Amino acid sequence: MQRILKLFAILLLVGSATGAWYWMEYQTFLVTPAKNQQAKLYTIAKGSNITQVSNELHALGVIEHPEYFKIFARWQKLGNKIKAGEYLLEPGQTPPDILNVFVAGKVKNYHLTIPEGWTFKQILNAIKQSPNLIHTLENLDNKSIMSRLGYADRHPEGYFYPDTYFFPKGTTDISFLRRAMVTMERILAKEWHQRDKTIPLKTPYEALILASIVEKESGKKSERQKIAGVFVRRLNKKMRLQSDPTIIYGMGDAYKGNIKRKHIKQKTAYNTYQIDGLPPTPIASAGVDAIHAVMHPEKGKSLYFVADGSGGHYFSKTLAEHNRAVKKYILKR
Repeated sequence: MQRILKLFAILLLVGSATGAWYWMEYQTFLVTPAKNQQAKLYTIAKGSNITQVSNELHALGVIEHPEYFKIFARWQKLGNKIKAGEYLLEPGQTPPDILNVFVAGKVKNYHLTIPEGWTFKQILNAIKQSPNLIHTLENLDNKSIMSRLGYADRHPEGYFYPDTYFFPKGTTDISFLRRAMVTMERILAKEWHQRDKTIPLKTPYEALILASIVEKESGKKSERQKIAGVFVRRLNKKMRLQSDPTIIYGMGDAYKGNIKRKHIKQKTAYNTYQIDGLPPTPIASAGVDAIHAVMHPEKGKSLYFVADGSGGHYFSKTLAEHNRAVKKYILKR
């Protein structure tokens, strides 16, 4: 009997020592940074469980003990809360750090920028060239694309807000466009609600059209309200806008980098030297500064402006003054 008791005591001591060793190893695992010396991309597939994730992290060389990772996740009641997606695992992250990233769904984001003043054609080309979007719009014309967005009768030009957009892997091109369109609608509605009620524009869409012209005319943010003021006064006086960017847009692919006299005289739906009022659609994507400028144009008496060669413009109140400015800044060059 005494032998049995001694044997039991020995086994208990050995078991306690082994258990203590495992416990210390487990605690060390939790505070030890990941094994990877460089950032690694890791994707949790939809439907993956904590056992699969633990084993994959081990196979990827990120963690040493997959069982400990699984035990910790279950102990914290987080094993079933991990989210699918692509993650960037950074050096120095501990196993709890990695688990928290998975639970929070902090997936890796890519980005694509739509610059102010871009046309819809330029936006589509950038989207098609992006390797980080899922492409679903191949061989679709503009009307079909807008139909996919729920606006089959809407012309696409100007409806997509220029900005830098971040998105996770798996985002489709149509989702990207929808986000840019919703952003534009939100900003336009807000600016329209706060507009100067004296401007001669009847709808937010008319404001968007004029804002696109201001965007293309202005290289300096500080001049946008001044340029908007010129166009608003011309509209009030029933004068034609006479904006060169509208000639260019109306020419389409025929534009080769310069405007000739024949182009000014060519009547298109967009040439504001030949048509009254606004063109039928925007000619580019306007940023919030151009939109705000149109809603709050600068007061004044100038009716003309010409590029002064420094990135800005010279503004004139009379045609005679404008002609002198053209001679000075344009013809001499």
